[in-house]
Amino acid sequence: MPATGTPQPPIENRDELIAYIASGCKPPEQWRIGTEHEKFAYHLENFRPLQYEGDVGIRALLDAMMRFGWHPVMEGNNVIALTDDTGASISLEPAGQLELSGAPLETVHETCSEVTGHLQQVKAIAREMEIGFLGLGYHPKWPNAEMPWMPKGRYKIMRDYMPKVGTMGLDMMKSTCTVQVNLDFCSEAMMVKMFQVSLALQPIATALWANSPFKEGKPTGYLSYRSHCWTDTDPDRCGTLPFVYEDGFGFERYVDYLLDVPMYFVYRDGQYIDAAGLSFKDFMKGELSVLPGEKPTMKDWEDHLSTAFPEVRLKKFLEMRGADGGPWARLCALPAFWVGLLYDSESLSQAADYIADWTQEERDSLRDNVPEHALNTPFRGGTVRDIALDVLEFAHAGLKRRSRLDSIGLDETHYLKPLFLIAESGITPAEEMLRAYERRWHGEVDPVFQEYAY
Repeated sequence: MPATGTPQPPIENRDELIAYIASGCKPPEQWRIGTEHEKFAYHLENFRPLQYEGDVGIRALLDAMMRFGWHPVMEGNNVIALTDDTGASISLEPAGQLELSGAPLETVHETCSEVTGHLQQVKAIAREMEIGFLGLGYHPKWPNAEMPWMPKGRYKIMRDYMPKVGTMGLDMMKSTCTVQVNLDFCSEAMMVKMFQVSLALQPIATALWANSPFKEGKPTGYLSYRSHCWTDTDPDRCGTLPFVYEDGFGFERYVDYLLDVPMYFVYRDGQYIDAAGLSFKDFMKGELSVLPGEKPTMKDWEDHLSTAFPEVRLKKFLEMRGADGGPWARLCALPAFWVGLLYDSESLSQAADYIADWTQEERDSLRDNVPEHALNTPFRGGTVRDIALDVLEFAHAGLKRRSRLDSIGLDETHYLKPLFLIAESGITPAEEMLRAYERRWHGEVDPVFQEYAY
Protein backbone atom coordinates (compact mmCIF):
# COMPACT_ATOMS: atom_id res chain seq x y z
CA MET A 1 0.00 0.00 0.00
CA PRO A 2 1.39 3.48 -0.77
CA ALA A 3 3.48 5.05 1.95
CA THR A 4 2.15 7.93 4.00
CA GLY A 5 3.44 10.12 6.81
CA THR A 6 6.67 11.97 7.48
CA PRO A 7 9.89 11.16 5.59
CA GLN A 8 12.00 8.41 7.13
CA PRO A 9 15.77 8.45 7.56
CA PRO A 10 17.86 6.15 5.38
CA ILE A 11 18.86 2.73 6.65
CA GLU A 12 22.50 2.80 7.65
CA ASN A 13 23.32 -0.88 8.20
CA ARG A 14 22.10 -4.47 8.24
CA ASP A 15 21.61 -4.42 12.03
CA GLU A 16 18.67 -2.06 11.57
CA LEU A 17 16.97 -4.60 9.30
CA ILE A 18 17.41 -7.32 11.92
CA ALA A 19 16.15 -5.01 14.67
CA TYR A 20 13.05 -4.19 12.62
CA ILE A 21 11.96 -7.85 12.53
CA ALA A 22 13.04 -8.48 16.13
CA SER A 23 10.85 -5.57 17.26
CA GLY A 24 7.86 -7.82 16.58
CA CYS A 25 8.59 -9.81 19.76
CA LYS A 26 5.84 -9.34 22.34
CA PRO A 27 4.78 -11.17 25.51
CA PRO A 28 2.16 -13.93 25.05
CA GLU A 29 -0.57 -11.87 26.69
CA GLN A 30 -0.20 -9.41 23.80
CA TRP A 31 -0.30 -12.03 21.05
CA ARG A 32 -2.98 -11.44 18.47
CA ILE A 33 -4.55 -13.23 15.49
CA GLY A 34 -4.73 -11.63 12.05
CA THR A 35 -6.77 -13.45 9.41
CA GLU A 36 -6.71 -12.62 5.69
CA HIS A 37 -8.83 -14.09 2.93
CA GLU A 38 -9.34 -13.51 -0.78
CA LYS A 39 -12.35 -14.17 -2.99
CA PHE A 40 -13.35 -13.87 -6.63
CA ALA A 41 -16.07 -11.38 -7.60
CA TYR A 42 -18.18 -12.19 -10.66
CA HIS A 43 -21.29 -11.15 -12.59
CA LEU A 44 -24.26 -13.35 -11.75
CA GLU A 45 -25.50 -13.35 -15.34
CA ASN A 46 -22.41 -14.90 -16.95
CA PHE A 47 -19.94 -15.62 -14.10
CA ARG A 48 -17.36 -13.30 -15.69
CA PRO A 49 -14.94 -11.45 -13.41
CA LEU A 50 -15.52 -7.78 -12.66
CA GLN A 51 -13.44 -5.19 -14.48
CA TYR A 52 -12.14 -2.27 -12.45
CA GLU A 53 -14.22 0.42 -14.14
CA GLY A 54 -17.93 0.46 -14.93
CA ASP A 55 -21.23 0.66 -13.08
CA VAL A 56 -20.78 -2.95 -11.99
CA GLY A 57 -17.03 -2.95 -11.43
CA ILE A 58 -14.48 -3.26 -8.67
CA ARG A 59 -14.23 0.50 -8.19
CA ALA A 60 -17.99 0.78 -7.83
CA LEU A 61 -17.88 -2.05 -5.30
CA LEU A 62 -15.20 -0.28 -3.24
CA ASP A 63 -17.13 2.99 -3.43
CA ALA A 64 -20.26 1.24 -2.19
CA MET A 65 -18.37 -0.36 0.73
CA MET A 66 -17.62 3.10 2.14
CA ARG A 67 -21.15 3.29 3.53
CA PHE A 68 -19.99 0.84 6.20
CA GLY A 69 -17.30 3.20 7.50
CA TRP A 70 -14.41 2.22 5.25
CA HIS A 71 -11.99 4.93 4.13
CA PRO A 72 -10.45 5.00 0.61
CA VAL A 73 -6.78 4.49 -0.15
CA MET A 74 -5.85 6.10 -3.44
CA GLU A 75 -3.17 5.43 -6.03
CA GLY A 76 -3.34 8.37 -8.39
CA ASN A 77 -7.03 8.81 -9.16
CA ASN A 78 -7.92 5.19 -8.39
CA VAL A 79 -9.32 3.72 -5.20
CA ILE A 80 -7.13 0.65 -4.69
CA ALA A 81 -7.93 -0.26 -1.07
CA LEU A 82 -10.06 0.60 1.95
CA THR A 83 -9.20 0.89 5.64
CA ASP A 84 -11.24 1.18 8.80
CA ASP A 85 -10.62 2.39 12.33
CA THR A 86 -9.91 -1.10 13.74
CA GLY A 87 -6.78 -1.72 11.68
CA ALA A 88 -8.50 -3.89 9.08
CA SER A 89 -8.22 -3.25 5.35
CA ILE A 90 -9.77 -4.37 2.08
CA SER A 91 -7.36 -4.59 -0.83
CA LEU A 92 -7.22 -5.81 -4.41
CA GLU A 93 -5.22 -8.68 -5.79
CA PRO A 94 -4.07 -8.38 -9.43
CA ALA A 95 -7.27 -9.56 -11.15
CA GLY A 96 -9.65 -7.94 -8.71
CA GLN A 97 -9.74 -10.68 -6.08
CA LEU A 98 -11.08 -8.89 -3.01
CA GLU A 99 -9.00 -9.40 0.13
CA LEU A 100 -9.95 -8.71 3.72
CA SER A 101 -6.89 -8.21 5.92
CA GLY A 102 -8.36 -8.43 9.38
CA ALA A 103 -7.47 -6.43 12.45
CA PRO A 104 -5.22 -8.05 15.08
CA LEU A 105 -7.70 -9.77 17.43
CA GLU A 106 -7.42 -11.77 20.65
CA THR A 107 -9.53 -14.84 19.94
CA VAL A 108 -10.71 -17.03 17.09
CA HIS A 109 -14.25 -16.04 18.08
CA GLU A 110 -13.42 -12.42 17.30
CA THR A 111 -11.71 -13.14 14.01
CA CYS A 112 -14.62 -15.33 12.93
CA SER A 113 -17.07 -12.57 13.83
CA GLU A 114 -14.96 -10.17 11.78
CA VAL A 115 -15.12 -12.49 8.75
CA THR A 116 -18.88 -12.85 9.23
CA GLY A 117 -19.41 -9.09 9.40
CA HIS A 118 -17.29 -8.52 6.32
CA LEU A 119 -19.17 -11.14 4.29
CA GLN A 120 -22.49 -9.60 5.37
CA GLN A 121 -21.29 -6.25 4.06
CA VAL A 122 -20.06 -7.49 0.70
CA LYS A 123 -23.18 -9.61 0.21
CA ALA A 124 -25.37 -6.56 0.86
CA ILE A 125 -23.52 -4.73 -1.93
CA ALA A 126 -23.55 -7.84 -4.11
CA ARG A 127 -27.35 -8.01 -4.03
CA GLU A 128 -27.58 -4.44 -5.28
CA MET A 129 -24.95 -4.91 -8.00
CA GLU A 130 -26.08 -8.41 -9.05
CA ILE A 131 -22.67 -9.90 -8.43
CA GLY A 132 -21.44 -12.92 -6.49
CA PHE A 133 -18.36 -13.94 -4.54
CA LEU A 134 -16.61 -17.29 -4.72
CA GLY A 135 -14.04 -18.76 -2.34
CA LEU A 136 -11.87 -21.24 -4.24
CA GLY A 137 -8.10 -21.58 -4.43
CA TYR A 138 -7.97 -21.18 -8.22
CA HIS A 139 -10.43 -19.65 -10.66
CA PRO A 140 -12.41 -22.56 -12.11
CA LYS A 141 -13.54 -21.13 -15.43
CA TRP A 142 -11.89 -18.19 -17.19
CA PRO A 143 -8.40 -18.31 -18.71
CA ASN A 144 -5.81 -15.83 -17.50
CA ALA A 145 -6.08 -13.83 -20.72
CA GLU A 146 -9.72 -13.08 -19.87
CA MET A 147 -9.03 -12.03 -16.29
CA PRO A 148 -8.72 -8.26 -15.76
CA TRP A 149 -5.78 -6.28 -14.36
CA MET A 150 -6.26 -3.87 -11.50
CA PRO A 151 -4.65 -0.39 -11.89
CA LYS A 152 -1.90 -0.83 -9.29
CA GLY A 153 1.64 0.14 -10.22
CA ARG A 154 3.32 -2.75 -8.42
CA TYR A 155 1.26 -5.26 -10.38
CA LYS A 156 2.42 -3.89 -13.71
CA ILE A 157 6.03 -4.37 -12.60
CA MET A 158 5.33 -7.91 -11.38
CA ARG A 159 3.37 -8.72 -14.56
CA ASP A 160 6.36 -7.86 -16.71
CA TYR A 161 8.88 -9.64 -14.46
CA MET A 162 7.07 -12.89 -13.62
CA PRO A 163 7.44 -14.59 -17.03
CA LYS A 164 11.20 -14.08 -16.84
CA VAL A 165 11.61 -16.24 -13.71
CA GLY A 166 8.89 -18.92 -13.84
CA THR A 167 6.06 -20.37 -15.87
CA MET A 168 3.15 -19.89 -13.46
CA GLY A 169 3.67 -16.47 -11.90
CA LEU A 170 0.83 -14.88 -13.87
CA ASP A 171 -1.48 -17.77 -12.94
CA MET A 172 -0.62 -17.12 -9.31
CA MET A 173 -1.29 -13.40 -9.62
CA LYS A 174 -4.53 -13.47 -11.57
CA SER A 175 -6.26 -16.74 -10.74
CA THR A 176 -5.54 -17.73 -7.13
CA CYS A 177 -7.16 -17.00 -3.77
CA THR A 178 -5.90 -17.93 -0.34
CA VAL A 179 -6.73 -17.68 3.34
CA GLN A 180 -3.88 -17.05 5.74
CA VAL A 181 -3.35 -16.29 9.40
CA ASN A 182 -0.69 -14.07 10.95
CA LEU A 183 0.62 -14.90 14.42
CA ASP A 184 3.00 -13.37 16.97
CA PHE A 185 6.03 -14.64 18.88
CA CYS A 186 7.67 -13.59 22.15
CA SER A 187 11.34 -14.15 21.37
CA GLU A 188 13.76 -15.19 18.66
CA ALA A 189 13.87 -18.73 20.05
CA MET A 190 10.08 -18.94 20.04
CA MET A 191 9.95 -17.59 16.49
CA VAL A 192 12.38 -20.29 15.36
CA LYS A 193 10.33 -23.06 16.97
CA MET A 194 7.07 -21.73 15.51
CA PHE A 195 8.65 -21.24 12.08
CA GLN A 196 10.06 -24.77 11.96
CA VAL A 197 6.78 -26.38 13.03
CA SER A 198 4.55 -24.30 10.76
CA LEU A 199 6.82 -24.67 7.74
CA ALA A 200 6.96 -28.47 8.11
CA LEU A 201 3.19 -28.69 8.58
CA GLN A 202 2.20 -26.22 5.88
CA PRO A 203 1.61 -29.07 3.38
CA ILE A 204 -0.84 -30.56 5.88
CA ALA A 205 -2.83 -27.33 5.78
CA THR A 206 -2.60 -27.34 1.98
CA ALA A 207 -4.10 -30.85 1.99
CA LEU A 208 -6.92 -30.07 4.44
CA TRP A 209 -7.90 -26.89 2.61
CA ALA A 210 -7.34 -28.28 -0.93
CA ASN A 211 -10.08 -26.55 -2.89
CA SER A 212 -8.84 -25.82 -6.41
CA PRO A 213 -9.13 -28.77 -8.81
CA PHE A 214 -10.28 -26.84 -11.90
CA LYS A 215 -8.71 -24.59 -14.52
CA GLU A 216 -10.52 -23.21 -17.57
CA GLY A 217 -13.53 -25.39 -16.88
CA LYS A 218 -11.70 -28.72 -16.62
CA PRO A 219 -10.03 -30.79 -13.89
CA THR A 220 -6.30 -30.13 -13.68
CA GLY A 221 -5.20 -33.38 -12.08
CA TYR A 222 -4.35 -31.40 -8.93
CA LEU A 223 -6.46 -31.00 -5.81
CA SER A 224 -4.77 -27.69 -4.97
CA TYR A 225 -3.82 -26.15 -8.28
CA ARG A 226 -3.21 -22.90 -6.39
CA SER A 227 -0.46 -24.57 -4.40
CA HIS A 228 0.98 -26.11 -7.56
CA CYS A 229 1.26 -22.64 -9.13
CA TRP A 230 3.66 -21.57 -6.41
CA THR A 231 6.09 -24.36 -7.34
CA ASP A 232 7.14 -22.47 -10.49
CA THR A 233 6.38 -18.82 -9.78
CA ASP A 234 9.85 -17.57 -8.84
CA PRO A 235 12.48 -19.81 -7.20
CA ASP A 236 14.31 -16.78 -5.76
CA ARG A 237 11.38 -15.84 -3.50
CA CYS A 238 9.27 -18.99 -2.98
CA GLY A 239 9.72 -22.41 -1.44
CA THR A 240 10.39 -24.36 1.73
CA LEU A 241 13.48 -22.47 3.07
CA PRO A 242 15.73 -25.35 4.19
CA PHE A 243 17.94 -22.93 6.14
CA VAL A 244 15.14 -22.51 8.72
CA TYR A 245 16.17 -25.92 10.10
CA GLU A 246 19.89 -25.21 10.23
CA ASP A 247 21.73 -24.54 13.49
CA GLY A 248 21.91 -20.85 14.24
CA PHE A 249 18.79 -19.87 12.32
CA GLY A 250 17.19 -16.67 13.58
CA PHE A 251 16.33 -13.11 12.61
CA GLU A 252 19.81 -12.48 11.18
CA ARG A 253 19.72 -15.48 8.84
CA TYR A 254 16.26 -14.55 7.57
CA VAL A 255 17.45 -11.01 6.83
CA ASP A 256 20.35 -12.45 4.83
CA TYR A 257 17.86 -14.51 2.84
CA LEU A 258 15.75 -11.43 2.13
CA LEU A 259 18.78 -9.44 1.04
CA ASP A 260 19.34 -12.11 -1.61
CA VAL A 261 15.74 -11.89 -2.85
CA PRO A 262 15.67 -9.67 -5.96
CA MET A 263 13.68 -6.46 -5.66
CA TYR A 264 10.46 -5.61 -7.49
CA PHE A 265 10.04 -1.86 -7.01
CA VAL A 266 10.68 1.29 -5.01
CA TYR A 267 7.76 3.56 -4.14
CA ARG A 268 8.51 7.28 -4.44
CA ASP A 269 6.25 10.33 -4.72
CA GLY A 270 3.16 8.33 -5.56
CA GLN A 271 4.87 6.22 -8.23
CA TYR A 272 6.24 2.68 -8.37
CA ILE A 273 9.75 2.70 -9.82
CA ASP A 274 10.64 -0.55 -11.59
CA ALA A 275 13.56 -2.19 -9.77
CA ALA A 276 12.70 -5.76 -10.77
CA GLY A 277 15.68 -8.07 -10.45
CA LEU A 278 17.88 -5.47 -8.75
CA SER A 279 19.62 -5.91 -5.39
CA PHE A 280 18.53 -4.46 -2.06
CA LYS A 281 22.18 -4.73 -1.01
CA ASP A 282 23.08 -2.32 -3.79
CA PHE A 283 20.23 -0.08 -2.68
CA MET A 284 21.74 0.05 0.83
CA LYS A 285 25.07 1.13 -0.67
CA GLY A 286 23.38 3.89 -2.67
CA GLU A 287 24.14 2.03 -5.90
CA LEU A 288 20.64 1.15 -7.15
CA SER A 289 20.72 1.91 -10.86
CA VAL A 290 17.18 3.33 -10.96
CA LEU A 291 17.80 5.60 -7.94
CA PRO A 292 21.54 6.37 -7.97
CA GLY A 293 22.87 7.83 -4.75
CA GLU A 294 19.67 7.16 -2.80
CA LYS A 295 19.45 4.74 0.12
CA PRO A 296 16.40 2.85 1.36
CA THR A 297 14.20 3.78 4.29
CA MET A 298 12.52 1.35 6.64
CA LYS A 299 9.36 1.67 4.53
CA ASP A 300 11.37 0.36 1.57
CA TRP A 301 12.46 -2.59 3.71
CA GLU A 302 8.87 -3.21 4.76
CA ASP A 303 7.86 -3.22 1.07
CA HIS A 304 10.69 -5.61 0.24
CA LEU A 305 9.62 -8.01 3.00
CA SER A 306 6.24 -8.28 1.27
CA THR A 307 7.81 -9.43 -2.02
CA ALA A 308 9.13 -12.75 -0.69
CA PHE A 309 6.60 -15.59 -0.98
CA PRO A 310 7.80 -18.65 0.97
CA GLU A 311 5.28 -21.08 2.43
CA VAL A 312 5.68 -19.32 5.79
CA ARG A 313 6.77 -15.69 5.75
CA LEU A 314 8.44 -13.75 8.55
CA LYS A 315 7.81 -10.04 9.06
CA LYS A 316 7.23 -8.72 12.58
CA PHE A 317 4.99 -11.80 12.83
CA LEU A 318 4.69 -15.15 11.06
CA GLU A 319 2.32 -15.64 8.12
CA MET A 320 0.86 -19.09 7.35
CA ARG A 321 0.48 -19.14 3.55
CA GLY A 322 -0.40 -22.72 2.56
CA ALA A 323 -4.19 -22.82 2.35
CA ASP A 324 -6.65 -22.42 -0.52
CA GLY A 325 -9.46 -19.92 -0.15
CA GLY A 326 -12.77 -21.44 0.81
CA PRO A 327 -16.18 -21.05 2.46
CA TRP A 328 -16.94 -19.30 5.75
CA ALA A 329 -16.38 -22.32 8.01
CA ARG A 330 -12.87 -22.96 6.68
CA LEU A 331 -11.97 -19.26 6.91
CA CYS A 332 -12.66 -19.55 10.64
CA ALA A 333 -10.96 -22.94 10.86
CA LEU A 334 -7.55 -21.72 9.68
CA PRO A 335 -6.81 -19.43 12.64
CA ALA A 336 -8.18 -22.12 14.96
CA PHE A 337 -5.82 -24.71 13.47
CA TRP A 338 -2.68 -22.62 13.76
CA VAL A 339 -3.54 -20.92 17.06
CA GLY A 340 -4.19 -24.32 18.61
CA LEU A 341 -0.82 -25.56 17.41
CA LEU A 342 1.39 -22.52 17.94
CA TYR A 343 -0.12 -20.42 20.75
CA ASP A 344 -0.25 -23.24 23.29
CA SER A 345 3.19 -24.22 24.58
CA GLU A 346 2.30 -27.89 25.11
CA SER A 347 0.85 -28.31 21.62
CA LEU A 348 3.78 -26.47 20.09
CA SER A 349 6.23 -28.77 21.85
CA GLN A 350 4.25 -31.85 20.78
CA ALA A 351 4.26 -30.65 17.17
CA ALA A 352 7.97 -29.80 17.35
CA ASP A 353 8.75 -33.31 18.60
CA TYR A 354 6.48 -34.79 15.93
CA ILE A 355 8.38 -33.18 13.04
CA ALA A 356 11.84 -33.22 14.65
CA ASP A 357 13.26 -36.12 12.64
CA TRP A 358 11.71 -35.21 9.29
CA THR A 359 14.43 -34.74 6.70
CA GLN A 360 14.58 -31.93 4.20
CA GLU A 361 13.97 -34.49 1.46
CA GLU A 362 10.77 -35.56 3.21
CA ARG A 363 9.64 -31.97 3.71
CA ASP A 364 10.31 -31.21 0.05
CA SER A 365 8.48 -34.36 -1.01
CA LEU A 366 5.41 -33.30 0.95
CA ARG A 367 5.52 -29.84 -0.61
CA ASP A 368 5.90 -31.29 -4.12
CA ASN A 369 3.24 -34.00 -3.88
CA VAL A 370 0.47 -32.60 -1.69
CA PRO A 371 -0.89 -30.24 -4.40
CA GLU A 372 -1.71 -33.30 -6.49
CA HIS A 373 -2.62 -35.92 -3.91
CA ALA A 374 -3.58 -33.91 -0.78
CA LEU A 375 -4.49 -36.27 2.08
CA ASN A 376 -3.51 -39.31 -0.01
CA THR A 377 0.12 -38.21 -0.26
CA PRO A 378 2.34 -41.08 0.99
CA PHE A 379 4.55 -40.47 4.03
CA ARG A 380 6.57 -43.07 5.97
CA GLY A 381 4.28 -46.00 5.36
CA GLY A 382 1.16 -43.94 5.89
CA THR A 383 -0.37 -40.85 4.34
CA VAL A 384 -0.79 -37.15 4.99
CA ARG A 385 -4.26 -38.00 6.27
CA ASP A 386 -2.61 -39.78 9.21
CA ILE A 387 -0.50 -36.71 9.94
CA ALA A 388 -3.55 -34.45 9.65
CA LEU A 389 -5.48 -36.47 12.22
CA ASP A 390 -2.57 -36.37 14.67
CA VAL A 391 -1.95 -32.66 14.21
CA LEU A 392 -5.64 -31.83 14.55
CA GLU A 393 -5.59 -33.59 17.91
CA PHE A 394 -2.68 -31.36 18.99
CA ALA A 395 -4.54 -28.25 17.83
CA HIS A 396 -7.78 -29.32 19.52
CA ALA A 397 -6.01 -29.88 22.84
CA GLY A 398 -4.23 -26.54 22.52
CA LEU A 399 -7.48 -24.65 21.96
CA LYS A 400 -9.05 -26.53 24.88
CA ARG A 401 -6.23 -25.42 27.17
CA ARG A 402 -6.50 -21.81 25.90
CA SER A 403 -10.10 -21.89 27.17
CA ARG A 404 -11.20 -18.74 25.38
CA LEU A 405 -14.99 -18.76 25.65
CA ASP A 406 -17.56 -16.94 23.56
CA SER A 407 -20.76 -15.33 24.82
CA ILE A 408 -22.53 -18.68 25.19
CA GLY A 409 -19.61 -20.50 26.80
CA LEU A 410 -18.16 -22.33 23.80
CA ASP A 411 -14.38 -22.55 23.47
CA GLU A 412 -12.49 -22.29 20.19
CA THR A 413 -12.33 -26.03 19.48
CA HIS A 414 -15.62 -26.13 17.54
CA TYR A 415 -14.02 -24.20 14.66
CA LEU A 416 -11.95 -27.32 13.94
CA LYS A 417 -15.01 -29.48 13.24
CA PRO A 418 -14.92 -29.00 9.42
CA LEU A 419 -11.29 -30.12 9.41
CA PHE A 420 -11.98 -33.26 11.45
CA LEU A 421 -14.77 -34.12 9.00
CA ILE A 422 -12.36 -33.74 6.08
CA ALA A 423 -9.54 -35.69 7.71
CA GLU A 424 -11.74 -38.47 9.08
CA SER A 425 -13.51 -38.97 5.76
CA GLY A 426 -10.34 -38.59 3.73
CA ILE A 427 -12.30 -36.49 1.21
CA THR A 428 -10.98 -33.01 0.58
CA PRO A 429 -13.19 -30.15 -0.61
CA ALA A 430 -11.56 -30.50 -4.04
CA GLU A 431 -12.53 -34.17 -4.28
CA GLU A 432 -16.06 -33.30 -3.22
CA MET A 433 -16.25 -30.84 -6.12
CA LEU A 434 -14.77 -33.31 -8.57
CA ARG A 435 -17.45 -35.85 -7.66
CA ALA A 436 -20.12 -33.21 -8.28
CA TYR A 437 -18.46 -32.32 -11.60
CA GLU A 438 -18.51 -35.94 -12.74
CA ARG A 439 -22.08 -36.60 -11.63
CA ARG A 440 -24.70 -33.94 -11.00
CA TRP A 441 -22.80 -31.16 -12.81
CA HIS A 442 -22.42 -33.37 -15.91
CA GLY A 443 -18.90 -32.20 -16.72
CA GLU A 444 -19.60 -28.47 -16.29
CA VAL A 445 -18.05 -26.10 -13.73
CA ASP A 446 -20.71 -23.36 -13.89
CA PRO A 447 -22.68 -24.83 -10.95
CA VAL A 448 -19.74 -24.05 -8.68
CA PHE A 449 -20.66 -20.35 -8.89
CA GLN A 450 -23.99 -21.14 -7.29
CA GLU A 451 -23.31 -24.06 -4.98
CA TYR A 452 -20.07 -22.64 -3.55
CA ALA A 453 -20.83 -18.90 -3.57
CA TYR A 454 -20.67 -16.97 -0.30
